[in-house]
Amino acid sequence: MQIKVLLFASLGDLAGQRRLTLSLESERATVADLRDALGRRQPTLREALAAAIAAVNEEYATDAEELSSGDTVAFFPPVSGGSGYPEVYRLAKEAIDHDAVVEAITLPETGAVCLFSGMVRGETRRGDAPSRTTVLEYEAYESMALDRMRQVGAEIRQRWPLVQGIAMLQRIGKLAVGQNTVLIACSSAHRDQGCFEAARYGIDRLKEIVPVWKREIGPGGSVWVEGKYRPGLRDNSG
Repeated sequence: MQIKVLLFASLGDLAGQRRLTLSLESERATVADLRDALGRRQPTLREALAAAIAAVNEEYATDAEELSSGDTVAFFPPVSGGSGYPEVYRLAKEAIDHDAVVEAITLPETGAVCLFSGMVRGETRRGDAPSRTTVLEYEAYESMALDRMRQVGAEIRQRWPLVQGIAMLQRIGKLAVGQNTVLIACSSAHRDQGCFEAARYGIDRLKEIVPVWKREIGPGGSVWVEGKYRPGLRDNSG
């Protein structure tokens, strides 16, 4: 099978190229098989590949994920905010792979990961009667949203310096009842080193300053849901 490989940041520098096509003999090859084949083809990449994050067709992937001919697989180091610890900030159009995100922010010294996963509710009580929702539609000011996610990550590091990895992923587009909408995950060496508090702060702060909006669509029509918090100059980074 033919696999398109993208190499970012330091991996591209080590390989001397950013894009290549690799042929795998097996028709049931996995991401792990691709790592091995790429390491044999590019020996200078072996050490960096072992720690690299993988994404298949723009979705985070574990080493066990099977590949199909024509897939695009990207390898890259953890996205870093300068702390030396892994950080992932992303607006996702497809389902979020929780296991892959946890793997991306887990280090050898990590002993705890706290994860918050938001979901589409089918009913929301307003007053005495429940309001039914069939679909939620999310829209984002994408470049600013990613910048504000990184700002929230920096705030977390200032408040809980023992937190190791941070991940914030927000779905955009139309989502059905029961689907995941947002994921916040924080890792630390021990559970009492801030990962619980940091994850809670992350989702609360995301709702305050990250420009993402949702529209509730139900049997009676649709309505954009607006928050009450009004960000000010104090909420700007720097």
